[in-house]
Amino acid sequence: MSEMLRVENITKKYQAKNGEIEALKPIHFAIQEGEFVSLIGPSGCGKSTLLSIIAGLEPKNSGEIFIGGEKVQGISPKIGYMLQKDSLLEWRTIWNNVTFGLEIRGIKTKENEAYVEELLKKYKISEFKDKYPSQLSGGMRQRVALIRTLAVKPNILLLDEAFSALDYQTRIMVTKDIYHILKNENKTVLMVTHDISEAISMSDRIIVLTSRPASVKKIHTIDFKMQDRDPLNCRQSPLFSEYFNTLWKELEVHE
Repeated sequence: MSEMLRVENITKKYQAKNGEIEALKPIHFAIQEGEFVSLIGPSGCGKSTLLSIIAGLEPKNSGEIFIGGEKVQGISPKIGYMLQKDSLLEWRTIWNNVTFGLEIRGIKTKENEAYVEELLKKYKISEFKDKYPSQLSGGMRQRVALIRTLAVKPNILLLDEAFSALDYQTRIMVTKDIYHILKNENKTVLMVTHDISEAISMSDRIIVLTSRPASVKKIHTIDFKMQDRDPLNCRQSPLFSEYFNTLWKELEVHE
């Protein structure tokens, strides 16, 4: 596998009324093509801040970001960003929602529309393309939001607590659907989550951050030794509780 994302010595400081606040110490890690990596850490440690910096939505104080070996500055078309809220436009049909990114970037070509149509058929959303977001369940809305993100063919997807707005049962099923879609499309993923179980069930590796100012404490490889890995099967594996206990203890140290 080739390296898809490299984060080199990223730092972040905020100017507050009572002085300067250090949010991120120098942070360094790399993600390989097709890998699913999660970022976890104590609440308020700077996980989402780091993701926003990688996405080009927030400035950094120092450090560099590389995608496919190329240095990136600001917002890159190689990055897709999926937030907690699906942000679907209620007055647009599902089709007009999933092609919205193509419109914004001026690349709504027949070829790209055909690609979106293929995604909708492949993941059983095509029959809903003339409906509106209010007519869909929460899980279906998240699937539509993912297709919209994939439509512009990003090299890497950033997921920021993308499933936390869903109820528990829906969330479990959606993570299964999303996991299979991302693996089928061979997408590289960096996900921020506060849910240890979610991170374990979906990730190839988990990066543990310290409390603020955040730095990388440890990176864990998650291997359930399964041929047909599935987030639901992972939760039933004897290894699941071992990973959970290890990560829980690491986070407790920093609370």
